[in-house]
Amino acid sequence: MPRPRKCRMVGFIPNNQYFYPQQSNSEEVCLNIEEVEAIRLSDLEGMEQVAAAELMSISRGTYQRIINDARKKIADAIINGKAIRIEGGNYKFKGGHKSCMGHCCKKFRE
Repeated sequence: MPRPRKCRMVGFIPNNQYFYPQQSNSEEVCLNIEEVEAIRLSDLEGMEQVAAAELMSISRGTYQRIINDARKKIADAIINGKAIRIEGGNYKFKGGHKSCMGHCCKKFRE
């Protein structure tokens, strides 16, 4: 039996949780909150993997797996015209802001 997943610390939860292409397509990819946070830290903030992993309270290897999965999903959505839905994950919001919607450190699914 695998060990339980550790909560990943996130500092941002997007208000817009659904993006779709101009031409309608019923297919979609789902990014979880941790993947969005990894993309934000690495690609938007320009952080190194070690520092970003530290902020998220995970190992660098785990961070690398998360960011690679996120980039693959985003590339699939852009290349194949799929919608992107953001939901779910196993995270804890830093600072307990109301944006965590009471789901801090729980598996979050809508």
